[in-house]
Amino acid sequence: MADKEKDQDLKTAKEAAQKTDKNADEKSAKKDAKIDPKDQEIKDLKAKNEEISDNLLRTQAELQNMNKRHSKEVAGILKYDGQKLATEILPVIDNLERALSVEADDDASKQLKKGIEMVQQHMVKALENNHVTAIDNVGEKFDPTFSQAVQTVPADDKHEKDTVVQVLQKGYKLEDRVLRPAMVVVAQ
Repeated sequence: MADKEKDQDLKTAKEAAQKTDKNADEKSAKKDAKIDPKDQEIKDLKAKNEEISDNLLRTQAELQNMNKRHSKEVAGILKYDGQKLATEILPVIDNLERALSVEADDDASKQLKKGIEMVQQHMVKALENNHVTAIDNVGEKFDPTFSQAVQTVPADDKHEKDTVVQVLQKGYKLEDRVLRPAMVVVAQ
């Protein structure tokens, strides 16, 4: 008997819930039917306005990112602007320094050597003005980033192990970028 009463109570509860759902559906349908077309249009326009505002903000952010990226690219290009020219001038400076290492005996050769020295000094100054500097690391610890070991000598009291003993060919760098590593002799 108790089971029949429970079943009856469940059935009654389900029917009441269904009636409540029907009443709620009818009320919302009536509400939807009562919505003024102008109110619906305002609602649609507000949604469209929010969408357009969101698109505008995204577009502005995209433009700012593009401007930042462009500025970084331009700064990088300007920073290493003279790299190709400097690289092509380095052998000329090497040759001028070799010419200066020759001993001059008479007045004519001394005058010629003086002219070569002036040209070499102007070339070095022009490179320095454009942020190209020589890598001079004699006595420093060997760093393969800046130097290329082409010969080794035994370490002694004057030269510790893994230090640069002599520079055979100067190296150069532009800002923080190595244009040509120095060719050096390293103590082992």
